[in-house]
Amino acid sequence: MSTEREVMTWDLFGTASRELAEQVVAGGFLPDVVIAIARGGLLPGGAVAYALGTKGVGTLNVEFYTDIGQTLADPRVLPPLMDTSELPGSKVLVVDDVADSGRTLALVMGMLAEHGTEARSAVLYTKPRTIIQPDFAWKETDLWITFPWSAEPPVEGAMSRPND
Repeated sequence: MSTEREVMTWDLFGTASRELAEQVVAGGFLPDVVIAIARGGLLPGGAVAYALGTKGVGTLNVEFYTDIGQTLADPRVLPPLMDTSELPGSKVLVVDDVADSGRTLALVMGMLAEHGTEARSAVLYTKPRTIIQPDFAWKETDLWITFPWSAEPPVEGAMSRPND
């Protein structure tokens, strides 16, 4: 694996989030709800929701990557589970940091389709190998991405948990 990386700074994150929201609006999609895919999509989801003026925000916890370039066999939804009872008939924007393999995004979009939502997806980055093309993406890269919120290891003394 190449040691070269795509590095997103906090300033660039602000620009990228705003430009991603502008793409959504230009595409004519005004969501009722923004769902952030945790953990990587938490900050982008919140930033895009603010930029869109969308107050309905939820999270869906999905685990797939275990380390740089290492994944579980399949993505899996982790608790706590989001209450989806109010979603049927809603316009939902799913936000994540990156569509790398695209398997996490495909899982979430499939779940939302089963709940009768009109869902679109938005990511900061997309990779050429993704199995699902997001509806909106800020930038494409095939490099490993260092995000400002995950650039540092956990703080000293933080406990590891089985799903970390």
